[in-house]
Amino acid sequence: MAPGSSSSMASHIVGYPRMGPKRELKFALESFWDGKSSAEDLKKVSADLRASIWKQMSDVGIKYIPSNTFAYYDQVLDTTAMLGAVPPRYGWSGGEIGFDVYFSMARGNASVPAMEMTKWFDTNYHYIVPELGPEVNFSYSSHKAVEEYKEAKALGVDTVPILVGPVSYLLLSKPAKGVEKSFPLLSLLPKILAVYKEVISELKAAGASWIQFDEPVLVKDLESHQLQAFTEAYAELESTLSGLNVVVETYFADLTPEAYKTLVSLKGVTGFGFDLVRGTNTLDLIKAGFPSGKHLFAGVVDGRNIWANDLAASLALLQGLESIVGKDKLVVSTSCSLLHTAVDLVNETKLDDEIKSWLAFAAQKVVEVNALAKALSGQKDEAFFSANAAALASRKSSPRVNNENVQKLAAGLKGSDHRRATNVSSRLDAQQKKLNLPVLPTTTIGSFPQTVELRRVRREFKANKISEEEYVKAIKEEISKVVKLQEELDIDVLVHGEPERNDMVEYFGEQLSGFAFTVNGWVQSYGSRCVKPPIIYGDVSRPKPMTVFWSSTAQSMTSRPMKGMLTGPVTILNWSFVRNDQPRHETCYQIALAIKDEVEDLEKAGINVIQIDEAALREGLPLRKSEHGFYLKWAVHSFRITNVGVQDTTQIHTHMCYSNFNDIIHSIIDMDADVITIENSRSDEKLLSVFREGVKYGAGIGPGVYDIHSPRIPPTEEIADRIRKMLAVLESNVLWVNPDCGLKTRKYGEVNPALSNMVAAAKQLRQELASAK
Repeated sequence: MAPGSSSSMASHIVGYPRMGPKRELKFALESFWDGKSSAEDLKKVSADLRASIWKQMSDVGIKYIPSNTFAYYDQVLDTTAMLGAVPPRYGWSGGEIGFDVYFSMARGNASVPAMEMTKWFDTNYHYIVPELGPEVNFSYSSHKAVEEYKEAKALGVDTVPILVGPVSYLLLSKPAKGVEKSFPLLSLLPKILAVYKEVISELKAAGASWIQFDEPVLVKDLESHQLQAFTEAYAELESTLSGLNVVVETYFADLTPEAYKTLVSLKGVTGFGFDLVRGTNTLDLIKAGFPSGKHLFAGVVDGRNIWANDLAASLALLQGLESIVGKDKLVVSTSCSLLHTAVDLVNETKLDDEIKSWLAFAAQKVVEVNALAKALSGQKDEAFFSANAAALASRKSSPRVNNENVQKLAAGLKGSDHRRATNVSSRLDAQQKKLNLPVLPTTTIGSFPQTVELRRVRREFKANKISEEEYVKAIKEEISKVVKLQEELDIDVLVHGEPERNDMVEYFGEQLSGFAFTVNGWVQSYGSRCVKPPIIYGDVSRPKPMTVFWSSTAQSMTSRPMKGMLTGPVTILNWSFVRNDQPRHETCYQIALAIKDEVEDLEKAGINVIQIDEAALREGLPLRKSEHGFYLKWAVHSFRITNVGVQDTTQIHTHMCYSNFNDIIHSIIDMDADVITIENSRSDEKLLSVFREGVKYGAGIGPGVYDIHSPRIPPTEEIADRIRKMLAVLESNVLWVNPDCGLKTRKYGEVNPALSNMVAAAKQLRQELASAK
């Protein structure tokens, strides 16, 4: 049946991954950035990717196929380009925005820094934050949305062009440098709506019959004036939109009753999209009242995870909704864009058939959406549904999923509080007696540069091209080099450099039971950077020690303290595709118990300093404040479980990547680590203001003194000055001196002088403190 030929078979995809099934876009981008290929080459790869995605959806039978979800870097940056909101530092003088200006905003260039990047809601995707103020002259400067619509049309596919909605765009922006922090971004609404109107008119002229506005900000806690902005924006656009069908799409969480009411009352809007996977309370709002004659885009296929849909349950849910909104007004959809899931299960050659049968990547989710839409219109594919039911049943009963012993241990954790027996200041005293560190001790976060040679050794070992003996010898040599270097630099607490590790989560997941790994399950994190999250499919346990051999080998090479390096349970959870058949916190407790076994084995092996990284603690924070307390409680509890059993003299460190700590500082204190290192150099003031405002922090703390994300080598005086600023608000006996983050991505030519300057700065400050006494 040709797409769209049956009005009752309404299927819709919110958005689709843009990297390509084999990361084609990533390689094309990096080749272009390296000057190895032309702009034309990049455009060709991109056009081919778009064409294949449109064709794929059209062949499956999807009725509402998205366009303009492709981006060379990021969809919010695309919107900034469309609006001509280019910060003055990029020297853009008007006209259509080309690659040079676009990629300079995304990545910076030799003379100007990039725009800020931050998390897209609570996903692992990052967007480029618009910088706005009263001075910005908005003008229609990128015609990409219209060009892509026409491109699909020329291929015989009528698509739904997608735009980031005007209100979400403004609320996801920040005031530009030099603009008051309190500048009301929503005051720019009339200016940007003028550009949106031009875009809409052009899309209409090109023949578009539907248009989609993504307004995900509606799921956040909004104030009444922010909700009012939605009402005003769509009232203003109403006449331009007339003659078009318009869907406003929300995703990632529930809507509050106020936000729901605002949304379904919007002028000029034909349909509303909801995430019914994460937004289960939204269902009650829909049941309590949905505007008659409007389309409901029901997001029942999960765009955030890789599990096969429970088709029978989804169909029942959809039939219930059909009775509320009417047969021809219900559209089957994904819960959000499929950007957040892996691309195509077909390319997974190493996963066994059983686990594979439990999964659906983006390409398979498109098929699920269509199967549900067909079933709803009375054309149920019985074979497809029964194969799905059989796969779900096998997952439920599989001995690979269920481990009774682990379930018992995790269940036993619920009631107790898992705190170390003594308070942090008496532990720090005991640790100082044992470790005998100078004031302002220096350390690094964990990893050292991963050279081409090192990556080759790991690759060859994985492919069985070198023996285990040769591999261990090569890694030991690398560790020895890193230890010597740190001793020469006179760093106080050493690390082994992590030469044996590919990724801070994958490395542990590969050694834990209950995890599966993909070959091509890549998901875009930002720009050309992709991550390959492990899949947690079953109960998690640790069959044998994971890091003890390497850490004790490294400790045997030096008399200085050597940190054992682990990834914490919350970070392993937040950076994986997590099983959806039990609450997330139960899975987290299981991982915590596995890490606890490792911590205790490290201590037995004579490792006195153990770092348990919780880089992703904050990013798991739910979007709504009302849910923060519960999440932070179990996340902090999980961390404490890992080290509750160690002696006072064992020093527990943790590391966190940069994020806004001010709102979770009390939870960080509650983690009860002995020392916390924080990525800080890009936002010094933000972090220090917490302590200025009188938060008492008695544990050790190392706010990063230099930015490892930049090749720049900070001079000694600059680092010394940073330390002085910290000493103005923190006691000298708790302050540590360290870089911002791991050094894995840097080159030794940058690392050696930067660390040398860091140690020199610490020594300079020790002298200043001594002479001030």
